[in-house]
Amino acid sequence: MRTYQELFETPEFAPLLAVSAAHVAALTVSGLALGTLVHDSTGLPLLAALSMFGPKLVQMIGASVLLSAADRLPPRAATVGLALFFAVATTALALPGLPVWGIFVILSVQGTVGSVGGGVRYGLLTEILPTEGYVLGRSVHNMCAGSLQVCGYAVGGVLVNVLTPRETLLTGAALYVVSAAVARIGLTRRRPRAKGRPSVSESRRTNALLWSSKPRRRVYLALWVPNGLVVGCESLFVSYAPRHAGLLFACTAVGMLAGDALTGRFLSARRRDRFGAPPLLLLLAAPYLIFFLHPALPVALAAVTVGAVGFSASLLLQERLLSLTPGELTGHAFGLHSSGMLTMQGVAAAMAGGIAQLTSPATAMTVMAAASVAVTLALTPGLRRPAPVAVPVTSEEGVLRGRPRPADKT
Repeated sequence: MRTYQELFETPEFAPLLAVSAAHVAALTVSGLALGTLVHDSTGLPLLAALSMFGPKLVQMIGASVLLSAADRLPPRAATVGLALFFAVATTALALPGLPVWGIFVILSVQGTVGSVGGGVRYGLLTEILPTEGYVLGRSVHNMCAGSLQVCGYAVGGVLVNVLTPRETLLTGAALYVVSAAVARIGLTRRRPRAKGRPSVSESRRTNALLWSSKPRRRVYLALWVPNGLVVGCESLFVSYAPRHAGLLFACTAVGMLAGDALTGRFLSARRRDRFGAPPLLLLLAAPYLIFFLHPALPVALAAVTVGAVGFSASLLLQERLLSLTPGELTGHAFGLHSSGMLTMQGVAAAMAGGIAQLTSPATAMTVMAAASVAVTLALTPGLRRPAPVAVPVTSEEGVLRGRPRPADKT
């Protein structure tokens, strides 16, 4: 599968894309509104950063206790339920008089439950598309997310000024309801990919199983850490340039869009394997080093746009992860990737906010970018080794691979 026409002719791909699009739009609009609300209320860069990215801190808590649900719940029902939950939580955040501590309690619950979402959506994507179409399909999802972030941050910035942050949060809640409606109407009812009921013990057992493979560990670390540290830089956009934060976020989304388009559409499998993720990971972080010089706004916009092209490294790493994971665990594996990535982004946002409190937003962004470059250089030797043709199979993986995959529809 090499063309967009083939991709969109695949049944259910377009509805799933629309579900993800509405989710991203809601997350973008409500995130900017919430960051503005908290910053206006407290004036603290740390709290503003945590309000936008803090829910990601608890993603791994959710992954450790809930992630088995990603493969053990009917995908359509789980997608609808999660979207409605986000709508209710976002509406609660808009309540007048809600104290800052109450905001963070709601965000913690939202982040914990939301940890299942990535596994549900991207596990379903692996069922809808053939293996050779995954990178192209995931790149389109990323491109759509990038486009909606451009529009979302621009529209969100306008709504925050024309309406109020609380009214903008209600707009985000409405978009989550749209996501739920599209999932209910457009997706086919399917059986869970794995047998059994979701449980804490099953979540922990499968997490340990996925982490036990050294090749997978390397991929997970490369997906989580360099990316997360750069998102720590992004979490300071509001503090660095309060009047131009929406523009900085929009330019970042433009860069992501360009990177995913180039990598997903024009790099063949052979070129992706030869090119590898490390150069893109370095491109992701290096442009942020210029913030040490407090560049003028046009230079800053150019730096974040070019750097964001490097986010497409995740496509190459996700393709490697897919090749290293048994089919019955794809939802869980991608959920663990999503939860770990988001948790690291939350940790990095907290780190960046703390450094900014002690120094300045520009200095903190430089420190986080330098750390990302250092981690990428440390991971590069392992990532440049040829991908193994087969991963050593544990006894538990062997049992899972021997099960028939319940892909039939009901």
